[in-house]
Amino acid sequence: MSQFFQIHYENPQQRLIRQAADIIHQGGVVVYPTDSAYAIGCHIGDKKAVDRIRRIRNLDDRHNFTLMCRDLSELAIYARVENTAYRLLKAYTPGPYTFILQATREVPRRLMHPKRRTIGLRVPDFAITQALLADLGEPLMSTTLIMPGDEYPLIDPYEMRDLLEHHVDLIIDGGFCGMEPTTVVNMVDEVPSVIREGKGDATPFLQA
Repeated sequence: MSQFFQIHYENPQQRLIRQAADIIHQGGVVVYPTDSAYAIGCHIGDKKAVDRIRRIRNLDDRHNFTLMCRDLSELAIYARVENTAYRLLKAYTPGPYTFILQATREVPRRLMHPKRRTIGLRVPDFAITQALLADLGEPLMSTTLIMPGDEYPLIDPYEMRDLLEHHVDLIIDGGFCGMEPTTVVNMVDEVPSVIREGKGDATPFLQA
């Protein structure tokens, strides 16, 4: 049976944030809100937890997870960021973007794109997520909470509890945070390319 925390979306209760971080450190799988949609995540180095998420979402080994980072300096630990890319990232983080970048040695091999050694990273602009990442002191392995056969992410925390209370360790109810996915930008090449247009304005990267 999963736990269910109601956390204020602007002023997160630190006591609950600390409990959520403890659950993640102990190998838990957590559903949590972001600035684009609800996500499901776990500790970056926990293979068992990642495998649980794959089963919940019915994902194969080719699915790329995203590293949810607290800020640009943390992101730079896990990705190689050239000067041009850095200026763009600095201008558009935090925000509803996922950036595909060349992974560093800090990223476990199983989390990278198998051929390109790339990783998706993002810095969310949402108080609950930021508070959780600050308490964790490291990124969250994440993917959007889209159930098998669904086209859009789940948006109702009570529906999430009905569906997942026996499959995850914690559901954080942070209210409605939308159902539009992030804009995905490939920053591996010299010229950025937009892979998916979502909540984040793609215009700056189309003209970059």
